[in-house]
Amino acid sequence: MLSMARTLTLLVFLPMGFMISEAQGKLFNPGIILNNVAYRVLWQAVLELEKSESGMNVSKPFYLDKEYLIMQKLSTLSNEIRESQAAMTEVLGHRVHDVVDHVSSRNRFEDRLNRISSIIKRIDRLEINMNKLLREDYAVEQLTLAQFAQVTIDLSNPISVIELLHQLEMEITGSNIGLGNYEGKDIFTQINQMASSVTCSYGLSSQQMIYLLYKSIAMTELKGYIMMQFSYMLLKTQGKGNFTTESKERRNELRTRLARTQQLLQSVMRQISSEYWRCDPERGSHRENTTYVQFTRLLQGYVENEVDMNAEETCRESCAYYQYGHEQHHCYKELYCSKQQKCAGRIYDCEYIDSDMWICPAALGSQRRYEYIEFENGEVRGRKQHCPRGTSKVDSWWRWLFWHCSYCFCLCDDAGRHSDRYISLRESVADISRNRVVTGLRFVKRRQMMHLIVQQGMLLPGGEIDNSTLEWVVANPFSHTDKGVRDGQDYHTLSYDRRAVDLDDVHVHPGYVLTGVRFRMLGAHLNLEIRMTEMNFTSGSLIDSNKSIWIGNDETVRTEIPLRYMDVPTLAPAKSIPTSTSGQYLRLGASGGRADAAQTTIPFLDAQPVVPVLPIPLAGAGLMHKSIPKYGGFIAPRVFTYDFGPHIQVPTDDWLATEEEARNVNG
Repeated sequence: MLSMARTLTLLVFLPMGFMISEAQGKLFNPGIILNNVAYRVLWQAVLELEKSESGMNVSKPFYLDKEYLIMQKLSTLSNEIRESQAAMTEVLGHRVHDVVDHVSSRNRFEDRLNRISSIIKRIDRLEINMNKLLREDYAVEQLTLAQFAQVTIDLSNPISVIELLHQLEMEITGSNIGLGNYEGKDIFTQINQMASSVTCSYGLSSQQMIYLLYKSIAMTELKGYIMMQFSYMLLKTQGKGNFTTESKERRNELRTRLARTQQLLQSVMRQISSEYWRCDPERGSHRENTTYVQFTRLLQGYVENEVDMNAEETCRESCAYYQYGHEQHHCYKELYCSKQQKCAGRIYDCEYIDSDMWICPAALGSQRRYEYIEFENGEVRGRKQHCPRGTSKVDSWWRWLFWHCSYCFCLCDDAGRHSDRYISLRESVADISRNRVVTGLRFVKRRQMMHLIVQQGMLLPGGEIDNSTLEWVVANPFSHTDKGVRDGQDYHTLSYDRRAVDLDDVHVHPGYVLTGVRFRMLGAHLNLEIRMTEMNFTSGSLIDSNKSIWIGNDETVRTEIPLRYMDVPTLAPAKSIPTSTSGQYLRLGASGGRADAAQTTIPFLDAQPVVPVLPIPLAGAGLMHKSIPKYGGFIAPRVFTYDFGPHIQVPTDDWLATEEEARNVNG
């Protein structure tokens, strides 16, 4: 039995994708099957089949009638389907290994998926046989042709195409015997309940997954329909009957099934999420500048004696007195202060832990100051392990019996050359003059500067993306020290007072798509903005690029996600999960004192590309925080895939009648 993940891969990706060549004058791409114009193309193809069938010359042997339009279309459809199946399965098959790890009643659901997969594969095998019969170099006997046709349309045969399509419908709608196993749910509803728990591992948004499954089903229905009409025409040329009634009945069944499936899809699409974000990589697989990037030495644990933090070199206060914006004024008698790098910035949040301690300095070239600190009272800050540079004994002392000159554990805010604390405020945008839209996001760090950059691709009719045009819009590297570069305009410098990051989801307006992102300062908060551009869904063209609009969340009353006492994100024993909602914020800061001696700036930024495995226009972007308890987690981009729901339209009797009448007049 197929694994459930593999089965779902086959269902979603195998039967999709074919195109009638431009020389034949009709575009038939599954990416646009659900919008109004493309849906008409589907029905025009159906009507074209019937028109060609009604005009066939029954006096000619069927296998010689290769000049007929219907034969050309059938051959092209069949070949294009097969090519797209092979390519898509190769690219996507390995991405769904854990797609259903969290589904209740998993065994019953797996059985259902396997039955659907079995039906689709049976229809696919029959379609392969039909494709052989249509090859000019594949001469077959009339008996072989007749056998194929009879197997395809035999109502008494449980594996005929007619019966297989009926079985497929029952599995999709949940209307078969054994309904109780599905609890009355159609397949879209069941997958919706599963999809939200595996959004990041599957490589698609939940909404995109449902939409692609529908397209898979629609393509299978159409393949079956083509084979049945092929069989009726074949038997008609052999003088076995007229089959007009049967042919019309098959068309009505196709229309009814697709309409019912669309209605089920529409009801689910209104409920399902369109968000997509990336899971953490497997434990031990994190790589800096590949899976994550980090700010460094924004606020960092720092040991300093009270005597050095005031101009008078007194010890009259306690460590708690030095809470906000003090400096190291001296290095009294060249004590421990002479053995460590000075905090050349401001000192905050000092506390007294114990008089004496052993300090293990960090390795040369490290972003850390200390590996660990062990206090005389037994408390350890950081992870005590081998200390290659040796420990230094550091003792507080008394002055004149009255004043205790205490060593304090503080936070140093030092924007020196070792501190990566800069964020680009420059926009990253798709080239809308060349009809490019944003298809993904990621964080990168260049020359101490963090950038949020976009991937772009060419927009095609019906919301498709030309995969051959996908490319990352590379950030133009610049430094905060470059001539003409200004803080507050080109970049933002993080500091103790200006280190808040807003966590928002920003959505485009209906009829628009995402074409750019940038950061701005909203008060003292770093805030995300997106650029949206209007598009014509049918033609796949952007409308008046000069009228693109930048939007963001201007809300200033927000709740904070506290991140005190947290450990290094990459050491977490499990994968992060989202912990924020739109409208919150967090403050970048130091890791926990006990866990890490406050040596690391958290959260990290997730640097993995956030791009659905099937590129799609985006309807929004956001920043979220993901973590597990006791760990600092990651600020991660997320995207929202374009909602095809409004473009799903069920064909009406009036439209079909009008279309048939027009064809009769023109024919």
